[in-house]
Amino acid sequence: MYKAHKMKRRSLPLQALRAFEAAGRLGRMTAAGDELCVTHGAVSRQVQHLEDVLGLALFSGPRTRPHLTEAGRALLPALTSALDQIESAVQAITRAEDDVLDVSCLSTLLMRWLIPRLHDFHSRHPEIDLRLRALEKQDDVRSGRFDVAIIVDETRSLISTRQKADVLFPEWLGPVATPELVSRHPAAAGDLPADRQLQTKTRPNGWAMWSAVAGVSPPPPVGAVFEHYYYTLEAATAGLGYCIAPWHLVMSEIHSGRLVAPFGFVESGYSYLVERRLPSNTKIDWFCAWLAGEVATMPAPPARLAPVGATRS
Repeated sequence: MYKAHKMKRRSLPLQALRAFEAAGRLGRMTAAGDELCVTHGAVSRQVQHLEDVLGLALFSGPRTRPHLTEAGRALLPALTSALDQIESAVQAITRAEDDVLDVSCLSTLLMRWLIPRLHDFHSRHPEIDLRLRALEKQDDVRSGRFDVAIIVDETRSLISTRQKADVLFPEWLGPVATPELVSRHPAAAGDLPADRQLQTKTRPNGWAMWSAVAGVSPPPPVGAVFEHYYYTLEAATAGLGYCIAPWHLVMSEIHSGRLVAPFGFVESGYSYLVERRLPSNTKIDWFCAWLAGEVATMPAPPARLAPVGATRS
C-alpha cells in the first residue's frame, strides 16, 4: 500500500524524476536508458524509487510494456514542460554572449515587415548572425528556442502577464483593394459585395472585428478563403477582391499605389509585442533598440475616409 507524504522542494528526487519523464515520454525503459546513457535496469530502479517517495504507482502492467497510471499521466506533461524550460534556460545563458541571435516571428509579419528591413540591422551589426524562425501560430514560440520573439497581444492581458514583453506597435485594420477594383465597383463601407471580401484562415474574425470597430454592417463575407495572410494579400494585389489588412503589412503597397484603402484604418485593439528571452543581453538590447527605431519611422495609417461613392457636402 502506497502512502503519500509531503516533500520539500530541496528533497525532490530530481534524478528519479528525470528517469520517469524519459520512460513515460518514450514508452519504454530501454529507450529511456539509451537517452540517459544508463541501463534500463537503472531507469527501472529510479522509477521505483520515485514511486516509493511519492507513495503512488506511476506505471502498471508488465515490465516489458509498462503503461502509465492515472497519476503518471497527470505528472508527465508538467514534468516534461519543466525540464524543457530548464533546458532552454541553460541553453540561453550558455550562448548569451555568442554572435547568434534567434528571432521568432509570425510568418506573414516576418515576410512582409521584418525581412525587408533587416538590411539596415545587418549593416549596423554585421558581426551578429541573425537566425529567423517563422511561426504559423504564436503558441509555437513556446516550443522553440528564441532570443527575441515578436508576438501578438490578442487578449489585452499579455502585457501584464509577460514580464519581459514590450509593446512594439498597435494594430490598425482596414479593407484594401486595387485602385481598378475600387473604381469598377464603388461601394460604401457597409455595402461591400460579400463575394469580394477575401478571407484568411489564420484570421477568420478579421472582417467582423473591423466592422465592429468601424461601426458598419457589411454582409457576411463569402469570398475566397486563403490559408495565410500572405496569400490573401497577394490575391488582393492581383485584383481578386478586398482584403481586411493590418496597416503594417500593406504600407508599401499603399504608398506605391498598388493598393488603396478606401475607408482608412481603425485600431483593432490588438498590439504587437517584442518578448526577450533574457532581461539583459547586449545583442538583444541592440536588436530591440533597432526594432523600436524602425517602428518610430513607420508612417501613421490613413485616417478613416468617407465611403467610396458617398456624396460629400
